Amino acid sequence: MTRSYTGKPITLMHLARQGEITDEMRRVAERERHDPEFIREKIATGKLVIPANVNHTNLDPIGIGIDCDVKINANIGNSALDSDIDNELAKLKNCLTYGADTVMDLSTGGDISKIRLALLKASPIPLGTVPVYQAMAEIGGISELSADLLLDVIEKQAKEGVDYMTIHVGLLKEHLPMVKSRLTGIVSRGGSLMAEYMARFEKQNPLYERFDDVLDIAARYDVTLSLGDGLRPGCLHDATDEAQLAELKTLGELARRAWAKDVQVMIEGPGHVPFDQIERNVALQQEWCDGAPFYVLGPIVTDIAPGYDHITSTIGATLAAVKGASYLCYVTPKEHLGLPNTEDVREGIIAYKIAAHAADVAKGRPGARDRDDEMARARFAFDWAKQFNLALDPDRARSMYESCSPAGDEHHKAHYCSMCGPKFCAMRISRAVKPDEE
Repeated sequence: MTRSYTGKPITLMHLARQGEITDEMRRVAERERHDPEFIREKIATGKLVIPANVNHTNLDPIGIGIDCDVKINANIGNSALDSDIDNELAKLKNCLTYGADTVMDLSTGGDISKIRLALLKASPIPLGTVPVYQAMAEIGGISELSADLLLDVIEKQAKEGVDYMTIHVGLLKEHLPMVKSRLTGIVSRGGSLMAEYMARFEKQNPLYERFDDVLDIAARYDVTLSLGDGLRPGCLHDATDEAQLAELKTLGELARRAWAKDVQVMIEGPGHVPFDQIERNVALQQEWCDGAPFYVLGPIVTDIAPGYDHITSTIGATLAAVKGASYLCYVTPKEHLGLPNTEDVREGIIAYKIAAHAADVAKGRPGARDRDDEMARARFAFDWAKQFNLALDPDRARSMYESCSPAGDEHHKAHYCSMCGPKFCAMRISRAVKPDEE
């Protein structure tokens, strides 16, 4: 891609509004099976974003929006207790192997800049961050946090090539009393930090007060802003309460301010939400935020399954995507329990690939079911090799089959598996059943 900052507006939204179709737009049109002009129009109106920092030179662009295939994000990154660049690069490798569309570096310890630069160099998919994490890691405590520090970190990361950033800018001082009736308070790390700052100093959110400066930085490098839901619910009891909805309305206002400066934005959403409230949550976001791409964490539909929240969350994620969410942030089995390792990353990605694909099929996305139909044909033909190749996780499918099948090279030719065996395999039997001849 050829864009570079020369002092003139270079965001894809600005160029789209000028009628220009860029290389990034053409690539997304090819991937989404749309005409490039259609992609340009959607970017111009804010209904579709292409997170593509001008300094991320090895990027293969993707589109996020209701008119695109549902995308998934994988969170990686270290903690203050565990820092290892090689481990984060191994997690990134799993993201690329198993099909994450984007990756977020949520590192909070060690040499955060060094980790981020290594990930950017190795990542052809968009990379995101939460700048307040690095800001807090570099100071002694919340008393040293300032708007200038936050803006310095945002610009540093933007200059390095970060494609999208979660900015907790919609949580305002007047929202804080609304969380008193919650069971779990504020569960967003970034949101809790901004809340602590406002409560301690009795000041407004510094990012809200300096939002125009944030937009100026984003415009210089074409950083897509992911407007964070600092008041997302952390349990079913707290879902869709006045605090969450007050912040969502603010995010809609901020999205319109960003669009006025040709800055691309996404809106982040919950969280823990009962299944029957998910559709309303999506509908409110689409209404209040004028159709900006909705980026949801889950939602997790029950609070009682630690160790299995990659499952509880995909139940909610699938419904959210069917109803209009464009972008799903994965949840791993370690959610609520600890820092995910490489295997947890794999589990989370595959779970969310399933959710995104199921939603695309349900919405009738062109070609979405082709792979399913090919799998059905391969199963009926007992073409095991093709089944493995079509699987979202070929290695897992192959190893499970081989672990309980007859030994030797001939087992890939068997017309049955170990569940039914040769005598009771329904597909083998049905192949032998022929219609009566007329």
